[in-house]
Amino acid sequence: MDLPDPYLPGAISLFEQLDKKLLVVLRDGRKLIGFLRSIDQFANLILEDVVERTFVEKYFCETGQGFMLIRGENVELAGEIDDSIPTGLTQVSPEEFRRIEDEYLAKNPPKFLKRQAEKTEEHEA
Repeated sequence: MDLPDPYLPGAISLFEQLDKKLLVVLRDGRKLIGFLRSIDQFANLILEDVVERTFVEKYFCETGQGFMLIRGENVELAGEIDDSIPTGLTQVSPEEFRRIEDEYLAKNPPKFLKRQAEKTEEHEA
């Protein structure tokens, strides 16, 4: 495996990404996209022009978040985005996204909702 010279281990390796557009996946599953402006030894990130991107099937919606400080302990994944590579996804407006999401959830209810419905049916029987 070829390592960059000099190899920077851990959070310090993100210094190479300063002023670049990053995708940051948080522990709670949110996906944030923004420009990395600063990082410290704890992997705390400062992102500018941040949008939260939400996905349903082949559609996505972006919600502006502005300027964000993200605690390093909440970062699951961080990487540079190459906008020149097509994703095959379609960006839609927030209103259209809510409609698509409602349709998707009606056809594919989350497992915890299925269990709740089954319990309700058992109690009614």
